[in-house]
Amino acid sequence: MDQPNFFDCEGRFTLQELAVVTCSEVPAEFASLAGLREIFNVRPLNEAGGSDLSFFDNRKYLAQLESTSAGACLLHSAFADRVPAGTVPLLTPKPYRAFALALAKFYPQAKWPTVAEAGGPVGVDPTAQLEEGVVVETGAIVGPEAQIGSGSRIAAGAVIGRRVRIGRNCYVGALASLQHTLIGDRVIIHAGARLGQDGFGFAMDREGHLKVPQIGRVVVQNDVEIGANSTIDRGALKDTIIGEGTKIDNLVQIGHNVIIGRHCVIVAHTGISGSTQLGDFVVMGGQSGTVGHINIGTGAQVAGASHPKEDVPAGARVGGTPARPLKQWGRELAILAKLSRSGGDGGAKG
Repeated sequence: MDQPNFFDCEGRFTLQELAVVTCSEVPAEFASLAGLREIFNVRPLNEAGGSDLSFFDNRKYLAQLESTSAGACLLHSAFADRVPAGTVPLLTPKPYRAFALALAKFYPQAKWPTVAEAGGPVGVDPTAQLEEGVVVETGAIVGPEAQIGSGSRIAAGAVIGRRVRIGRNCYVGALASLQHTLIGDRVIIHAGARLGQDGFGFAMDREGHLKVPQIGRVVVQNDVEIGANSTIDRGALKDTIIGEGTKIDNLVQIGHNVIIGRHCVIVAHTGISGSTQLGDFVVMGGQSGTVGHINIGTGAQVAGASHPKEDVPAGARVGGTPARPLKQWGRELAILAKLSRSGGDGGAKG
């Protein structure tokens, strides 16, 4: 399966142009480069090359800042001395907000993603490619440049967006919508599921909440099943990835940049916050959830209605809010029950 770009980049821009757009400052020692160095795209710190712009706004990624190969980086002046040689710092007190402005410059169409051509015919766009045996039911729409593999079925009212790729022997349920998404083989997507919409990304401060364009994708590997009315946001810069064989129940929310390993089980009403990573064979119980930017290790189990706020080791079983080892949580519940039965005084006699 080929790997399409869902958004067209409008770069190239000089450092001086980007400084104006992002309200940032080029340090005096780099002034001679401001009108000469051109930036062609935006990338995360650990993927950026000499013609890319990146940003730094979270100390957790300080090591990535110190080793980045980016041509330029938006960051606070307090970290200017941590920028590698060859990377031009663009100084701003609000790096994330500045990066949102830069993304809007490079990818202006990301604000209103294309699903199907405006005014186009209902049904299958003439530029879409459908292999033999594909069934598109009444009322479904297959957008421009989409590709669907043999044996797949698109149910009534479903929308397959521009350049979406769907593998072989897949099923997309009624009124489901897919955009900015790549689907493997033998994937089942139930009715009303939403894949590839904006991640919840805003640069928040007293000036208001500036929308950060989301230009990543959703990648769903082989043999995944996604329940009715579940939602999977596309990545901000990287991809949101659902690993092979994973099963996702109804009404699950998966945020942008999340990576879920192989053969995980995500039970109904679970919410997984942005940039969280799950190893293989992880189980998330019903109504559980995570904060962002944490790792849930391979084989770990999170009890229903529990909420980890920090990394969970491989093979661990945790419960409660905040989540802690399951045996500890069980003992705490037993002690609370005992206190409740004794009137809350631990059994003391008055």
